[in-house]
Amino acid sequence: MASAANWIALVVAWNQPFYPLYLWGAVGTDKIAPSFLTFFSTPFFLAVPAVAKRHPLAARVMLALTGVANGIVSTKAFGVGSGVEIFLLPCALIGAALFRPSERAIGLVVIALSAAAHFIPARFFGEPLAGYTAADNSAMIGVNAVSAATLTVFIGLLLSGALANSEQRGGQAPRRK
Repeated sequence: MASAANWIALVVAWNQPFYPLYLWGAVGTDKIAPSFLTFFSTPFFLAVPAVAKRHPLAARVMLALTGVANGIVSTKAFGVGSGVEIFLLPCALIGAALFRPSERAIGLVVIALSAAAHFIPARFFGEPLAGYTAADNSAMIGVNAVSAATLTVFIGLLLSGALANSEQRGGQAPRRK
């Protein structure tokens, strides 16, 4: 589980510098400045593997909470019309899949926080930090939907590979009589 969290964190951190480029293509140069706020979460994503060496559970919690916090900051930056809150779905998936049965309560809290962040009233966020038009929002929804879907599929593939490895190890273990 910690290894999966490490890979997810590193892939997210590695992709963050490209997000302004995606937005540049979608909405133009003059409206990408708010995207630089997403870089505040980069050090936290990069820290997940280091934390995992000593505290694997803390690293998995850190990954999920950093994702939720980044979703909230991004929603403030781009507005609720941008569809950026769709990134809360991979955060909920992390809560559902990266915690062992004995850690189920923690996973449920992560899922609840992901859902709660999605339902924060629009008035709490106020106006986006740039003047996005309906066409800009439509373009951002497309970028965010593809990005979040790709991240969700990556998490699924990563976890299905971990499950397969676990089953192989389980089949090779000596049986007790």
